[in-house]
Amino acid sequence: MKKYCLIVVLYLLPAISAADLALPPPMESMDSFEIRLSKDEAQVIGQRIWQNEGAGKDENLIVWNEAEDFPSLGIGHFIWYPTGVEGPFVESFPALLEQLKKNTDVPLWLRELKDAPWSSRVEFYNDINSWRMVELRDLMKHTMPQQVAFIVQRLEAALPKMLITLPTEQQAQVERQFYQVAQSSNGLYALIDYVNFKGEGVSLSERYRGEGWGLLQVLQGMRVENGEVMKAFARSADVVLTRRVSNAPRDESRWLAGWRKRVESYR
Repeated sequence: MKKYCLIVVLYLLPAISAADLALPPPMESMDSFEIRLSKDEAQVIGQRIWQNEGAGKDENLIVWNEAEDFPSLGIGHFIWYPTGVEGPFVESFPALLEQLKKNTDVPLWLRELKDAPWSSRVEFYNDINSWRMVELRDLMKHTMPQQVAFIVQRLEAALPKMLITLPTEQQAQVERQFYQVAQSSNGLYALIDYVNFKGEGVSLSERYRGEGWGLLQVLQGMRVENGEVMKAFARSADVVLTRRVSNAPRDESRWLAGWRKRVESYR
């Protein structure tokens, strides 16, 4: 397997820009790749992810969706399982919380928790106007750059995670597709958003009928025509998500229109 280095750099600049992401220039070699995000650019990504996940509304920073066994928190709707619940999806909020504890004034009640303190959706919404919900919502609202950094770190780790699961003869293709997307206009946003949205695609628990729906499956399904990389990425993501709905043990069709709208934004 080729050696590579994916470096994430977050530059702390003061202003917030509405400009799109500035991508690094194309590389002659895939041996190294550096993601440079200013605070402006991290804010733009965060706003786009928040728009995708919660329509950019404060009240959607802490939600418990119908037919789910867990609340979803923050701009990335990070999963937090209640005590005794072990779902098939990768739990991400506890890891985010650990990151926030290092450099943020996290409320004391949150610092002491490992599992979500609500046992059901009904209990969650009965508590929605409490002082601790106000604190939780405020924390999620005011730590957008840290949440983006957390998501970017997940992307940083995604490529080696994906490659190690593949036979040697398949690794080069997936690596090449990854870098093609990363170096395309809008590609960095697409990679960051999708890996947060549907994961890396390597967890065996995130399978329906043996088929995953993560970034790995999207990269494997890409067929680039006429150099249109992002069109191929969006098209493959649509196929992967449609297949997930078809394979799902319970009806997930309610989500498909929103998922398709989201992946269209990658074009």
